[in-house]
Amino acid sequence: MSESGNLGDDVVRLRERHAFLWDPEEGYADQEHSDLALRTNRALSWLERADKEYRLGDASKNDADAAFIFLWIAFNAAYAGEIKTGSKKSERRRFGNYFNKLLSLDEDKAIYDAIWSKFSGPVRLLLDNKYLFGPYWRSVNKKSVDNWEKGFLASKKSAYSALSSNDPDVVLEVLFRRLYVLRNQLLHGGAKWSSSLNRQAVRDGANILSHLVPIFIDLMLKNPGDTDWGKLEYPPIR
Repeated sequence: MSESGNLGDDVVRLRERHAFLWDPEEGYADQEHSDLALRTNRALSWLERADKEYRLGDASKNDADAAFIFLWIAFNAAYAGEIKTGSKKSERRRFGNYFNKLLSLDEDKAIYDAIWSKFSGPVRLLLDNKYLFGPYWRSVNKKSVDNWEKGFLASKKSAYSALSSNDPDVVLEVLFRRLYVLRNQLLHGGAKWSSSLNRQAVRDGANILSHLVPIFIDLMLKNPGDTDWGKLEYPPIR
């Protein structure tokens, strides 16, 4: 994330790096990395849209719901790949695989710094929020008889232990599971726009995504040939 806290500054910087893979007039600068170029181009387009809704430290001009949704789409564009017919791979596993790739490339520990230095407080608030724990809602809707409290405490314990031992892999996995529930609430109409019930969670989620998603894209653009980022599920058909 830029020192100014402006998402737009990050987009400008990432667009400059992206130009080595993609030229809007000529097409692919590097055919070998065309899927990565398209994937990150799509992600950056949604970051640009999120920037119109989000200004760090200027809550009066922010639409946190819109910002969160656009930031999540940017994240989705960055990590999602081709889904094979009959595949039952869960989003949790997809997140895990993606994060493992990113962390193996994060030599400057930018992800670590975001979690432990910039957002340790908001991360803990999201981890402690039972309303962002999927099994809680399955219990409320009587779709499960599982003891959600036990699972919730185990999830928190795992994440807090990872925080104490500086293990970003586990923290990212649990954090994004919480954010995924928030994403479902918003995108599936499970919350009112600008609802007071989820305001802090949405703001914290938007703040965290606005820092982490540019870091994710930056790591991808810096390592176009070192990692298989997967084939696009929806390639462009011309």
